[in-house]
Amino acid sequence: MRRRILPGFGLSLGYALAYLGLVVLLPLAALAWKASAIGPGQLLHLLAAPRTLAALKLSFGGALLAALADGAIGLLVGWVLVRYRFPGRRLLDALVDLPFALPTAVAGIALTALYAPNGWLGRWLEPHGLKIAYAPAGVLVAMVFVGFPFVVRTLQPVLESLESDVEEAATTLGATRAQTFLRVIAPVLLPTLLTGFALALARAVGEYGSVIFIAGNLPMKSEIAPLLIVQQLEEFDYTGAAALGTAMLLVSLLLLLAVTLLQRWSRRWAEVRA
Repeated sequence: MRRRILPGFGLSLGYALAYLGLVVLLPLAALAWKASAIGPGQLLHLLAAPRTLAALKLSFGGALLAALADGAIGLLVGWVLVRYRFPGRRLLDALVDLPFALPTAVAGIALTALYAPNGWLGRWLEPHGLKIAYAPAGVLVAMVFVGFPFVVRTLQPVLESLESDVEEAATTLGATRAQTFLRVIAPVLLPTLLTGFALALARAVGEYGSVIFIAGNLPMKSEIAPLLIVQQLEEFDYTGAAALGTAMLLVSLLLLLAVTLLQRWSRRWAEVRA
């Protein structure tokens, strides 16, 4: 009889479900229960308010754009770190994890000092009409910063497992660089790239600390949804804060569900092409 390191299936499943319920599902259920006290009419009125719609649009729209940018930049950086050897490579590889270790408030202050009108880069960008700090562009920059490592670290193991023989064979058969990437490399990387995209998206949607410093928090312009929740908590409107949080939770779940379905499709597509 084969002995297993972990306990039996029933015991392991019980522990897993208990942990998941206490740490994840129970707080989310409490959030939904608190939000239900506001009533459907007041909930719709709260969500339909122009200020709320503008904040939700900036939070989710900015997160989508930031995740797309992270996907492109993360793929490039991951490819360079895996495929090339150059002086300072290990330092660059370590710097990728900096947004993980850096407190979000410190990241926000650093980005603001960099892109403010009197900052190192802002003083050169502002005269050309490129306003980053205290504008929606600053929100996007902060979201890109915090989500970037997720894409790189997700792609690196897959890039390391890719053999160069397949690329060399495609080149021998007359394929161009673009054809080799699109037909040989991209189908293998796409499911993992979508996973990194989903992680960066989830991180950007819930980002608060680094965004509030560089955004300027102007209502209807550069105000994010998490800031609205914090403001309602400061006003002791716990039900309204829970309602906004529940709305963000539902939209986030729908986005992650769409990404998951896209991942399954990409895996099947890669299997068919293989």
